[in-house]
Amino acid sequence: MTPLTQTSVDEHAGPRTSGAQVLTAALCWSSVILEGFDLVTLGAVIPALLGTEHLGFTPSSATLLATMSLVGVGVGASLVGPISDRLGRRVAVIGSVLLFSVFTLLQPLATSVAMFTILRFVAGVGLGAVQPVALTIMSEVTPPKHKAKATTVTMTGYHLGAVLASLFALASGHQWTLLFYVGGGLGLVLAVLQFFALPDSRPQHSGAEKLPLSALLSRPYRRASIGTWVGAFMGLLLVYGLLTWLPQIMKSAGYSLDSSLVMLFVMNVGAVVGLLLAGWIADTKGIRPSALVWFALSAVFLALLSIRFTHTLALNAVVFVTGVFVFSAMTLIYALVAHLYPSDIRGTAMGLTSGIGRLGSIAGPMVTGALVANGLGHPWGFWFFAVVAVLGLVALLTVPADPPAPLGHHAADRSTLDSSATPDDHGSNAAVDDRDNSLFTDDRPATGR
Repeated sequence: MTPLTQTSVDEHAGPRTSGAQVLTAALCWSSVILEGFDLVTLGAVIPALLGTEHLGFTPSSATLLATMSLVGVGVGASLVGPISDRLGRRVAVIGSVLLFSVFTLLQPLATSVAMFTILRFVAGVGLGAVQPVALTIMSEVTPPKHKAKATTVTMTGYHLGAVLASLFALASGHQWTLLFYVGGGLGLVLAVLQFFALPDSRPQHSGAEKLPLSALLSRPYRRASIGTWVGAFMGLLLVYGLLTWLPQIMKSAGYSLDSSLVMLFVMNVGAVVGLLLAGWIADTKGIRPSALVWFALSAVFLALLSIRFTHTLALNAVVFVTGVFVFSAMTLIYALVAHLYPSDIRGTAMGLTSGIGRLGSIAGPMVTGALVANGLGHPWGFWFFAVVAVLGLVALLTVPADPPAPLGHHAADRSTLDSSATPDDHGSNAAVDDRDNSLFTDDRPATGR
């Protein structure tokens, strides 16, 4: 099988999309569907575990189960980057899907709360590793001018997975074990398809010396790393805080439970629209400027939700627009990471950004839950979310818009590179941004937004 490297591409061909490239994109998108499916699976299963007292589950042990699941996701996201940078993206993504699938299938067979929690943690490690590798592959099989769109379109799979799991949970009734069997079974099928159909994609090393993990905090990448890590923490805090507590917050504000659940659906619809819109705008206007606007508008509309609306249409409109900006703001950070780092450290950068962001996915539900428990869910919950969005905006202001000079490049090399490339209207350097594009090549300068 031909690996996805520059040597396997006709360097004089235009950026045509082949069947293999479409298949690669579809497999990556399907991988991200797993996370959305699994998120809803756990949310649907916990009430059943408590209602039947399965294995002796209590509210406290169920809380530990959910927390350890998120911790596992964070561990997997942090560890997979170096693996994918050294062994290749194909090995990393297939291994991650297999790990998640096998341990998901084992969960209904657990004989104790402790075993169930451990199995869930390990499955979370595999699940957390899937998304960063899938996004890294997508960034490397896409022309530079479409990198943002590739990231946001891939992330629509997350919301599709959540919808599919919701529908299946309704259809399965009290047979909660079916959710684990379906999720794990689909994962195994996907792993087999990836094994036979997914080409290898290895990072293109610019020199003989591979970049160590510490390179992320070295001078060329320090600002980008710290800024995107803080931004990812704030972004995932918003996403998981809202997904977990929005219905309860709105119910505490006096809206009916049915209306609150409708709002969660409306927000997710807005999220899909926002992902498609964000990718198109970011590829046109630049990833960093778009991310800044997205976080700013997220803060505005989150603050608006602190107002008690009397008209349902106006309320749902604000909820919809909030979903448009909040969820895709986080995804634009992934696109920015793919844009800023060279391929030999991109997997590590993407994994750590996702892993550190996962800490926000744990903190978000905890802080919001504390506000709700103390009767402060509305309006303080939305004010809290608005402040978090502003902090994400401030973090991204410290991030450079364009890729820095790679480590190990001497000033003379940089000067030669700069003189041979034509900056675009956003000041980005096409030669720098396209130095590692492994699937699409073109003899024309590419925009490196």
